[in-house]
Amino acid sequence: MTVAITTGHGGTGTSAASLVPLTVEGVAKGYDVAGRFVPVIGNLSLTLKKGEIVSIVGPSGCGKTTLLNTLCGLIPADLGRIRWYGHEIVGQPQNVGYMLQKDLLFPWRTALSNVKLGLEIRGLAASEAHDRSRAMLDQLGLHGFSDHYPSTLSGGMRQRVALARTLVNDPEVLLLDEPFAALDFQNKLLIESDTAKLVRERGRSLLLITHDIEEAVSLADRVIVLSKRPTTVKATYDIDLDGERTDMIAARESRQFSAYVRQIWADLDVVLQ
Repeated sequence: MTVAITTGHGGTGTSAASLVPLTVEGVAKGYDVAGRFVPVIGNLSLTLKKGEIVSIVGPSGCGKTTLLNTLCGLIPADLGRIRWYGHEIVGQPQNVGYMLQKDLLFPWRTALSNVKLGLEIRGLAASEAHDRSRAMLDQLGLHGFSDHYPSTLSGGMRQRVALARTLVNDPEVLLLDEPFAALDFQNKLLIESDTAKLVRERGRSLLLITHDIEEAVSLADRVIVLSKRPTTVKATYDIDLDGERTDMIAARESRQFSAYVRQIWADLDVVLQ
């Protein structure tokens, strides 16, 4: 599922731009299930710095998506503080793009029309929305496909359209929840590389949730490993790889890569059946 919740810049002033985009302190979240309280997130803290890519991995069912939904204001935290650029979260944070696993493209709209939807909602002039959306599609390797409908596009192309729809609003921060999980390995590497370039070239920040440890390590500056429920931060790794950090093949060929992957796998404490 892909949801773009990007909004325009708020009136936080230029001083706010130098603050850490996201600070999470002691957040907890649980649900009432048949009259019984079930804790999902317990006393979790993390930060996302400006221009930083952070990957979050954890055991299946540990509450990663619940965490992301809490951070972007879709559901409220029970305890703790979530601050965007130094301000307590109120509703959905400004200038944040949220993209989930499925593309959720509207089948009756062309690729171009899907991408410019958010710009239309914001009231941008039609000509500017058209030009910005077409340029973003071109940048993601979809030149010549702007008039194609989703049913005529491959899975990788649809995911690029979804990414373009998120990025065309020029968010400062991206929250991505398993956005490449359904793709074959070749398309996964290509779109990971495109995403890394678009994030790093513009100094954006990215928080990525993934089950793929190799994806987490190859993309990120930092990997956060979560525990089983109630979820807390179990370990954090600063990733130092050789070579160009927007080249996913080079990242996987780095001499340090396998060591990070092995250690993070061990931290997950997955029991094979």
